[in-house]
Amino acid sequence: MNTESAGPNGRQSAVKIGKKAFLFSAAIILLLMIGSGILTVVLPAGRFDRVVEDGRTLVVNGSYREIPPPRYPFWRWFTAPLEVLAGPDNLTPIVLVVFIIAVGGSIAVLESAGVMEALIKLLVARFAGRRYLLIALIIFFFMTISSFVGIYEGMVPMIIFIIPAAISLGFDTMTGLGMSLLPLAFGFASAVTNPFTIAVAQRIADLPLFSGAWLRIIFFVVVYVIVTVFVIRYARRVAANPALSPCYADDQALRRSLGIENTAAEGTADRRVWKALVWFALCVAAAMILVISTARMPGLSNLAFPVMTVLFLTGGIGGGFFAGLGRRTFAGFGRGALNILPGVVLVLMAYSVKQIITAGMIMDTILYLAAELIRRSPPMAAAFLIYAATLVMNFFIGSASAKAFLMMPLLTPLADLVGITRQTAVLAFDFGDGFSNMIFPTNALLLIALSFSSAGYTRWMAWTWKLQVVILVVTSAFLAFAVSMGFGPF
Repeated sequence: MNTESAGPNGRQSAVKIGKKAFLFSAAIILLLMIGSGILTVVLPAGRFDRVVEDGRTLVVNGSYREIPPPRYPFWRWFTAPLEVLAGPDNLTPIVLVVFIIAVGGSIAVLESAGVMEALIKLLVARFAGRRYLLIALIIFFFMTISSFVGIYEGMVPMIIFIIPAAISLGFDTMTGLGMSLLPLAFGFASAVTNPFTIAVAQRIADLPLFSGAWLRIIFFVVVYVIVTVFVIRYARRVAANPALSPCYADDQALRRSLGIENTAAEGTADRRVWKALVWFALCVAAAMILVISTARMPGLSNLAFPVMTVLFLTGGIGGGFFAGLGRRTFAGFGRGALNILPGVVLVLMAYSVKQIITAGMIMDTILYLAAELIRRSPPMAAAFLIYAATLVMNFFIGSASAKAFLMMPLLTPLADLVGITRQTAVLAFDFGDGFSNMIFPTNALLLIALSFSSAGYTRWMAWTWKLQVVILVVTSAFLAFAVSMGFGPF
């Protein structure tokens, strides 16, 4: 066993990123950074005018113009991850970096205190005989939260608990990700009343708020069934033959690190461990309530992540003291924070792709070229081009609301021009925004989620690509139906 990240109990911490997974992911993102840099040389620099309406910055349709290219030497492609921290949009990556360090450190403290082991034994005792029903219920919970409330980032830390629970129930890391990360992302993409995609896009398109929900509800149910069947079928195969799991060796190490091999025994944790567990659970519950309650309040939603970071710190460090670790609490936190630092590097590299495109002044050029292609297309082709254009923009801009403010002022008049309804344009935008979150390594939240597991980006893609193809077919069918029936009200 690798003892570099072992705690006082001699067990290896589950909060770490494998060397191979890190190097491969970093290599992929580095290639994307270089590719983005090459685009700044090939494409002309350009700019749309922008206006501020009700606190929202919107592009002005028809205002695009080419501008002299900025001085942007190639060596800055490789310093972009550091420039992200000093850029105009630096608050988001900084908050994410602090957040994942806080979560990684807090979970390491709970491991050292035996809290994670106690939690796993409790879950197994309650659900060992109903594990497939549990999978279906957890998937429904995560999909519903992200689809109706728009919570994605705030639920990512729950992956740390779901994966050990899945392993303790006889499954593997991929099943745990299928119970948490997949439904989070697919729920966000199959949005019914998501305030960050549907609400923002409909408001810009002057559509009645949450109109057309009937079709999106049908789509949500179809996606839920597909995801649940996919995960349960895989879970049954792994339960029958654990060696089929691509994470088999890593999961065996995780079993030993958390004492999962003894979960059949009754939990015998002392009162201090249970106090620590209750304290941390209360802090996590408070964080979840905060995120859900502020999701529809633009003035407060920006504070959700910082406050959630504080609550995780309070829960982890406080839990360490409740469990009797004393000053060892801070040593455990430091180990967890160090173990998760490679994830910080990946996040900054992912954000640097947008930094390169923006600094090279070609973001608006890419958007303009896509809009011109849509403008010259027949209705059915135009709807699918909106889908494709959103996929492309999602490669550079992870935020759904930021993409809506950038794209919908252009897509709304284009929809009227090419003969598709604005509601259909919103649906195509929503499809393009959501599902690629599980594909693009430039999505920082995907990297954060995978950094909390042993899966890694390559294993994740090898496991999900068939599901992604199925979802592509389903979304295409729904989008074609929306065009053909004039999905409205207009």
